[in-house]
Amino acid sequence: MKTLVIGTGGREHALALALSRDPGVTEVHAAPGNPGIAAVATVHAVDPVDGGAVAALATSLGVDLVVVGPEAPLVAGVADAVRAAGIACFGPSAAAAQLEGSKAFAKQVMAAAEVPTAMAHVCDTAEQVAAALDSFGAPYVVKDDALAAGKGVVVTDDRQEAIDHAASCGRVVIEEFLDGPEVSLFAITDGSTVLPLQPAQDFKRVHDGDAGPNTGGMGAYTPLPWAPDDLVADVTRRVLVPTVQEMARRGTPFSGLLYAGLALTGRGVRVIEFNARFGDPETQAILALLKTPLSALLHGAATGTLGEVGLPQWSDRTALTVVVASEGYPASPRTGDVIDGVEVADAIEGVDVIHAGTATDAEGRLVTAGGRVLSVTATGTDLHEARSRAYAGVELIHIAGAHHRSDIALAAAEGRVVV
Repeated sequence: MKTLVIGTGGREHALALALSRDPGVTEVHAAPGNPGIAAVATVHAVDPVDGGAVAALATSLGVDLVVVGPEAPLVAGVADAVRAAGIACFGPSAAAAQLEGSKAFAKQVMAAAEVPTAMAHVCDTAEQVAAALDSFGAPYVVKDDALAAGKGVVVTDDRQEAIDHAASCGRVVIEEFLDGPEVSLFAITDGSTVLPLQPAQDFKRVHDGDAGPNTGGMGAYTPLPWAPDDLVADVTRRVLVPTVQEMARRGTPFSGLLYAGLALTGRGVRVIEFNARFGDPETQAILALLKTPLSALLHGAATGTLGEVGLPQWSDRTALTVVVASEGYPASPRTGDVIDGVEVADAIEGVDVIHAGTATDAEGRLVTAGGRVLSVTATGTDLHEARSRAYAGVELIHIAGAHHRSDIALAAAEGRVVV
């Protein structure tokens, strides 16, 4: 099978790496890719949100499967353009991708499907925002209704900060605060069959102890030793399957990757948000443990034959990823800093260094090109070994002004996470 991965980030590098190691894949292409992706795939300079250009590239390469990584191309209809060219594509249509593209739309779907979620108000004016904030009280949860690259959410006790964030967004969704640990659960679906993957937990705040502003994600791990044994089955039955069925009922069937961000509250599981693609950085950890060939799952979803693939099989190991971010991230990340030590870190047993915001400069040096620069992903027999390997890799990487969290999965490793 020939494959083409669309995107530039860590998620796309993880997908391309898994496909390059897949015995069912003969060629891996990527557009536009990054230096890490270029080491495992043939990269092409194509605009990832230009559906016509992506479809033309896929046609010229004769690929069997296009995998659309980021949310922006999905919302822009790239998957529609690829399918119109007669090529199988992993990723929802533009209409179905509104599950992520609009928080208000997602709330409507959840209500119709009777999916448990936070109470919410959709607000278009400052007066509506003020009333909604007062109705729920602190902590205040304000979400940009549109795509915001994982950084459109503010959770704060400061009412003025909540008002200011709402004013910067336009339409917002204001929700009740959900207590309890958060879980990411991905499911691959062809619009009918729903196959859940292994649950993970990511860390959104920029600093240790969940301090500082929200980011696109500073690290993740899987599996979750503290999660209830029936969590995946329960969420599949109450959340994933009803949502897929409701999307089909609306005439906008959802195929691809359905991501449910969950809170395990004192009142049970609640959905925080849906995404329409693999999450970053959870994907790095999850794919490190997947034993089922990734191409079989993605192609099955893209061709409506997922029911023939069977439940995904997993390694009995643990995986963890730590994000190395550039100076100033997330507010104003600095770019152009030289990156050293990647090859040495990548050589550690069980470690893969995944590129996200990297580029090569005029002198051929690897440099920073975004906020989240690299994610050091490690597997081990347990969380302690995976953490040790990942952080050993982080320490070998040198970027001026870079920062990372030192507490990814620490509470879980020490048995301090309580549901």
